Amino acid sequence: MYIMDDGIKLSVKLEMPAPSEGKHPLVIFIHGFTSSKERPHNILSCDAMREAGFATLRMDMYGHGESGGEFKDHTLYKWISNAMAAIDYARKLEWVGDIYLSGHSQGGLVAALAAGMEPDRIKGLILRAPAFLIPRCAREGNMLGYQFDPLRIPEEIPIIKGLTLNGNYIRVAQTIHVEEAIGRFTNPVLILHGDEDDTVPPEDSVAASRQYRNCRLEIIKGETHHFDRYPEEMKSRIREWLQKGRE
Repeated sequence: MYIMDDGIKLSVKLEMPAPSEGKHPLVIFIHGFTSSKERPHNILSCDAMREAGFATLRMDMYGHGESGGEFKDHTLYKWISNAMAAIDYARKLEWVGDIYLSGHSQGGLVAALAAGMEPDRIKGLILRAPAFLIPRCAREGNMLGYQFDPLRIPEEIPIIKGLTLNGNYIRVAQTIHVEEAIGRFTNPVLILHGDEDDTVPPEDSVAASRQYRNCRLEIIKGETHHFDRYPEEMKSRIREWLQKGRE
């Protein structure tokens, strides 16, 4: 199915827990950079949420997966707008109770930013290896190993897998200050991070966990950025945190 955001079709998958009758809390899940809603670790995290009695809405973001837009033209602003469109959609569903946001990597950053913009509508956050470093890297002139002058941003930036980004991605990222979004959100937060993540430094999650007012940090030993070594441990920590929050 699709939802719309400013004329762009966003592919989403809505899945219910068992039993599916009555009202349910809902988690909106946002994947990471160059990823999609169908990556195995994203599906597994949503499985854990449904096992805890939560419905899930997995979405492909602008320029990714089955959604509209070109990858090279996506920005954090566009992804934040996508997330807010999903929140608006969820709030219109009569069976939806509390709404949570979750995301991996860049999706974790976007979930945190959207929650800071709508703290009254979001009950909780589940962030896996959130890429809080993106705005910092944009301001420093280093994106995925590509060096550039942050005051003279090139029109195109080559990145991984032969893909390129429009310079507007950097221009937008430079304006974002994560600590402001963190400060605005006072509801419960779960952050999971592998201590062998070589993409996003675990130290960023440690720092964020201290800035949030109500945060549980889970560092998984031996785990990577994509949570592909100990997926059941990831699932159990998500499931247990959600279940405890409903008690």
